[in-house]
Amino acid sequence: MEQVILVNEKDQAIGTMEKMEAHRKGVLHRAFSVFIFDRHGKMLLQQRALHKYHSGGLWTNACCSHPRPGEETVLAASRRLKEELGFQTSLQPMFQFTYKAEFENGLTEYEFDHVFFGMYEGAVVQNEEEVMNFQFETVEKIAERITLEPENFTAWFRIAFPGVKRWYKNVWSSL
Repeated sequence: MEQVILVNEKDQAIGTMEKMEAHRKGVLHRAFSVFIFDRHGKMLLQQRALHKYHSGGLWTNACCSHPRPGEETVLAASRRLKEELGFQTSLQPMFQFTYKAEFENGLTEYEFDHVFFGMYEGAVVQNEEEVMNFQFETVEKIAERITLEPENFTAWFRIAFPGVKRWYKNVWSSL
């Protein structure tokens, strides 16, 4: 059974718990979200597979998941990017945030989320167990889509996106 790292509000590890139990109980745990950009500044979006345990069929960032106990968060993010989209690239920290989102199926995401970004040009090989579709889109177009159709995006993506958009506006030109 997959374990997640339980943390306090300062992201200090305080234990572990089976992943689905942590989501049923809504316990704060460590997570990560990866945002990938191409050289033109377009962001890679993935559409989650329909059978995912929540948010199936919704659009979101390149990948997200949880580090395993004893695994560095950035290495977990790199591992998961390879598992879901078939590539690896250097990942750099963007920011961190905590969020709580409840879903219709009774699960709750309560996560201390480490946000990373990377640059990538090349083939994307989606793992169909995880990803239904993917596309590269401009930050401006994504912002417009979130405004017009927020229900088509995951809860954590809608929460993280304003921070990513600020980062993009302030940092992208210097890359």
